[in-house]
Amino acid sequence: MAFDLEPERERLIPDTSVFTNPDVYREFGQSPEEAFVNFLELAARAPHVRVYMPASVYEELKKMLKKVKVPPRARAVFRVKSPKKYEIQIPAFLLYELIDDLRQRINKGLRVAEEAVRASAQKSPDEIINALRRKYREALREGIVDSKEDIELILLALELDGLLLSADRGILALADKLGIRWVPPEEIRETLEGLVFNP
Repeated sequence: MAFDLEPERERLIPDTSVFTNPDVYREFGQSPEEAFVNFLELAARAPHVRVYMPASVYEELKKMLKKVKVPPRARAVFRVKSPKKYEIQIPAFLLYELIDDLRQRINKGLRVAEEAVRASAQKSPDEIINALRRKYREALREGIVDSKEDIELILLALELDGLLLSADRGILALADKLGIRWVPPEEIRETLEGLVFNP
């Protein structure tokens, strides 16, 4: 006797930002932990939907949240899976863009440092350091894929032809360049509900 397995219709690949960014997680719960559970429970109600998360992202999420618990009903839809890093190919133009973007960001970082030195005569060292860190972080990290976890999300979405869910502008920009399907952060809840109520 042969059993037919239900086909997967949609593979969701959420980033930690879905559960840690207040603008997004409040659509699912009052706390990041509650949002994670409610997201998975809602996904479990959607027919033919699976939720995939790279192991590095799952580990990052466990560090960020006080308690990560996959609800029993959601265990059937939640999968921890790393991308096949040695098999996936990405276009060379991304390397060119990365180098150009890094050069521009380094120059911005130098200007931020120069500005801090100039301000040292008028402000206390703590004020200068705080402002320097904030502005430097903005100049170098905002809007760019800047971690292995970010890259693993992109690679997994490529590998599985998954729907990427994130509030990180850098991840979404790279996903768009690679033709990966993604959902704007303010539409994640509605999209998930659509998968539940319109199978």
